[in-house]
Amino acid sequence: MSASLGTVVVFGGSGFIGRQVVKRLAQAGARVIVPSRHPGLLSWMKVAGDVGQVLPIATDTRDDASVAAAVTGADAVINLIGILAPSGGDSFDGVQHQAASRIARAAAAAGARRFVQISAIGADAASPSAYARSKAAGEAAVRAAMPGAVILRPSIVFGPGDGFFNRFGQMAKVLPFLPLIGGGHTRFQPVYVGDVADAVMVALTDPACAGRTYELGGPRAYSFKELLDYIRRQAGVPHRGLLTLPFPVAMLQAFFMEMLPGKPLTRDQVTLLRRDNVVSGTLPGLTDLGITPKAVELVVPTYLR
Repeated sequence: MSASLGTVVVFGGSGFIGRQVVKRLAQAGARVIVPSRHPGLLSWMKVAGDVGQVLPIATDTRDDASVAAAVTGADAVINLIGILAPSGGDSFDGVQHQAASRIARAAAAAGARRFVQISAIGADAASPSAYARSKAAGEAAVRAAMPGAVILRPSIVFGPGDGFFNRFGQMAKVLPFLPLIGGGHTRFQPVYVGDVADAVMVALTDPACAGRTYELGGPRAYSFKELLDYIRRQAGVPHRGLLTLPFPVAMLQAFFMEMLPGKPLTRDQVTLLRRDNVVSGTLPGLTDLGITPKAVELVVPTYLR
C-alpha cells in the first residue's frame, strides 16, 4: 500500500477528521504532508509516523503560489478544510469554494493522480444556506479541475472531540434546558469519524471510486429531539428540560449569538436546520465502500460520560 500511496498532501490534516486520516496514512506507509498556516503548532503530529514521515509545512490556502508549493510532488491530495461559521478573514466562499478550487487546480497542475474532497450532505447550489451553497461550489470547482476526484459527503460526524455531542453535552451540564430549534423535527444520520477516515482511505486506493460522489451516514437516522434526549441521558442530566424554539425565534436569537466569541449559533445554522441531514439513497455510501457504519450507541457513551 505504501508504494501505491506515495506522497499524500492533507489539507486540514490537523482537524477532527484530519487527525484520523493522517494516522491511517502513516500506518499505511505513506509520506504525509500537512499544510498549515501555523506548522510550528503541529509538531505533535509527527509522532503519528516514523521520523520524517509526517511533515507539517507552512501554507496559505489563499495564495496560489503557496498552495502550488505544498502539492509539488504529490501523488494524492486530500482536502478536508471547512468552517461552520465565518470568522476573521475566513468566509464560507473563501474557504469552502475558492480554497477548494485553488487546491484542486494546483493538484492537477502538479500531476497528482488522486484527489479526495470532503464536502457535506446538503451541499446544494440552490440552498438558502450560504454554507451549503459554498460546499456545492467547492464540489463543482474540484470536479472541473480534477474530474476523477472522489467527493465524500458526511452527515454530522461524531467521535471523541466532536463538535456536536460534546457541545450539547457541555450545554446540558450548565443550562437548565436545551434549545429544541424548530420543534426538534430535523433528522440527522450521524457518522463515526473513524468510518469517514476509512472511507477516505478506500477512496484513495480503489480505482473504482474515481469520479464518484458518496454520501456517508450512520446506520440510523434520528430526529434532533431524539439526539438531545440521548445526550441528556448520557451526560447524566436526564432532568434537564427541552425548550422549543420556533424557527423565527431561533433566527432572532442567532442574530445576537453570532456576535459572541465562538459564534455558538448563527442564522445560517438555523437555516440549515430547516432541512434533514440524511443520506438521499440515490448515491452510494459507506457499505458500497466496504465499510460497516458504527452506531452512535456504541461510541458516544465511551467519551460523553
